[in-house]
Amino acid sequence: LQGARQTGKTWIMKEFGRKCFEHTAYVNMDHNERMKLSFGQDFDVTRIIEDIGIETGVKIVPGKTLIILDEIQEVPLAISSLKYFCENAPEYYVIVAGSLLGVALHAGISYPVGKVNLLNMYPMSFKEFLMAVGEQALADAVDDPALPVHTTFRDKYVTWLKKYYYIGGMPEVVSSYVQEKDYKEVRQIQKEILKVYEQDFGKHIENKTELERTRMVWNSIPVQLSKENKKFFFGKIKKGARSADFEVAIQWLIDCGLLYKVYCVNKPGMPLRAYQEFTSYKLFLADVGLLGAMSSLDAKSILEGNRIFTEFKGALSEQYVHQQIVSCTSFEPFYYSNEQSNNEIDFLLQIGSGIVPVEVKAEENLNAKSLKAFIDKYDPERAIRISMKNYIVQEKIVNIPLWAVSGLGILDAE
Repeated sequence: LQGARQTGKTWIMKEFGRKCFEHTAYVNMDHNERMKLSFGQDFDVTRIIEDIGIETGVKIVPGKTLIILDEIQEVPLAISSLKYFCENAPEYYVIVAGSLLGVALHAGISYPVGKVNLLNMYPMSFKEFLMAVGEQALADAVDDPALPVHTTFRDKYVTWLKKYYYIGGMPEVVSSYVQEKDYKEVRQIQKEILKVYEQDFGKHIENKTELERTRMVWNSIPVQLSKENKKFFFGKIKKGARSADFEVAIQWLIDCGLLYKVYCVNKPGMPLRAYQEFTSYKLFLADVGLLGAMSSLDAKSILEGNRIFTEFKGALSEQYVHQQIVSCTSFEPFYYSNEQSNNEIDFLLQIGSGIVPVEVKAEENLNAKSLKAFIDKYDPERAIRISMKNYIVQEKIVNIPLWAVSGLGILDAE
């Protein structure tokens, strides 16, 4: 189970164990010298299981006990041992997690290819947020943007969407809002989460130069996303900065699940990966609420009127849409830009045997010059515009409401 810190990995592993097994043997590998010694001896699975039983005080019974190894990246040999659990002791159920697991794997740790199932954990999607705040009926309808409920209860969807822009999907933050309804407390928890992330930089990045560069990239994200052209510009980090200087820092932030890289493609061909430009990309944060906290956007500017959909140049809306695509669909998003950079499509999705352009509009204004120019040039079978308008089909263009982005999954099913 892989994902950024504070996305709920530990809770959901324990809850899975509580609901589906008679016993749960939970081990936190962080600063655990006994487990380092145990996995450091050899890959004798029988001995390791005995050690875990002693460590947790739980009798480990095949088929009835779930073994949880949390923060497994702190004991790299434990990752390698999963191969031997699979081959020599398949009767035992093992689940592992790490907030810096991606960083560890990039550091050259032997990964048991084909022996484990990898799951990614994300901040809560808008649909999950609706479920958490008690709006189950709205959540049930959100995956089908064509349902009449989106028109009838439009005001409720818009109200909750504004709140989601501010609160985001970090479980602790959402839980605090549900219990206290206090936006100051929400922002305080978000700031604390950001502080924990920054502490991780200093704890795990030993090279001082790379540490400074990582902090510079991290702090530049709000500025980068507020630009009209959201391609990542290194000059916004530091005057004269070159991409080669920051590649390691950016990859570190991606590996620990805090940033996502969306590559530019110069042609909407199949497959999209064949046309990606490795030097041109946009970076998105893991959570829209954390972006607002980093940008010091106050609750009033987000929750009152429609300022949030007209200011900050749609940065929050594009961040939000990316977050829903990543967490609610199987699509890998790219974006399109021509050589003159005057015709940009926010996202390109490879759906089945076709390429679908996706334009994000933060307002109700449906004037999408770039999308029309793209359609005229490449003639895709369909195009998607995501805006504050209700569901509309206009020839090739399908308009999906901002609150129903998870409905893109329907296209996946088709």
